[in-house]
Amino acid sequence: MMRGPDKSAAVVRGKDGIAVKEKKITPLKDKYPVLGWLFIRGIVGFAGSMKDAMEALTFSAEAAGIEDSESKFDKWLEEKFGGGAVTKMVTAFAAIIGVVLAVGLFIVLPAFLAGLFATHIAELGGWRAAFEGGVRLVLFLLYIILVSQMSDIKRVFSYHGAEHKTIACYEAGEELTVENVKKYSRFHPRCGTSFLFMVVIIGIVAFLWVTNTNILIRVGLKLLMLPFVAAISYEVNRFLGRHDDLFCRVVRAPGIWIQRLTTNEPDDSMIEIGIEAMNRVIPNEKGTDEW
Repeated sequence: MMRGPDKSAAVVRGKDGIAVKEKKITPLKDKYPVLGWLFIRGIVGFAGSMKDAMEALTFSAEAAGIEDSESKFDKWLEEKFGGGAVTKMVTAFAAIIGVVLAVGLFIVLPAFLAGLFATHIAELGGWRAAFEGGVRLVLFLLYIILVSQMSDIKRVFSYHGAEHKTIACYEAGEELTVENVKKYSRFHPRCGTSFLFMVVIIGIVAFLWVTNTNILIRVGLKLLMLPFVAAISYEVNRFLGRHDDLFCRVVRAPGIWIQRLTTNEPDDSMIEIGIEAMNRVIPNEKGTDEW
């Protein structure tokens, strides 16, 4: 999946060949300028990217033909709610479960573990939040490492690598061919992996202000702060991606390192899909896609 300034495209190599779904993007900031302001734009952009990702997942599932075998209940859903209802509902349910598990694993569990050790770290004040942050970072890294070992995910991460290499080739001004794209790195400074890592790190600092020891209040306050943490992380990641001095390279290095787990070298067929998706979102007006 690629997202440009005015279009997004999902390209899938399905059972019937290459399938493409394009969508025109009308930025909300064009209608509501306040949504393009510093920090606010990060929250809006993240929400838009998540929406596009869920739609791309639904489209890819349909293109793969997962609905070939339908039960009576599936057919009833199709009749009542329209084509693709089963896939959309399964995807929506998976998204909800994913959010719940992420909150449980990366917010509730660290707070719970800190509570278990409360007798030992209660006098440390803000260090309780630092302890939780350290646990969150370890869990994040373990999660990435374990997921990256799954065979299906390895293939997904290869497509992720194809996206990065294609974008790098385009940004370098070279013609988008398989041979040209293969020359470029699978690591990219504006990757979502780097963004998530930045969320974890900035969250550790931001959550130092949460000093209440009640686990429900701690979790609630952190959930309320999370959009602001994401907004700050977006701006930091954006800045690091636009500059290539020594300071920026050092700060973004951990995120690049983690991309060694979330990207793999793609084969030619994967690069072809990346090129197809990129070609469909390149804007007509030169320079409108610059960060």
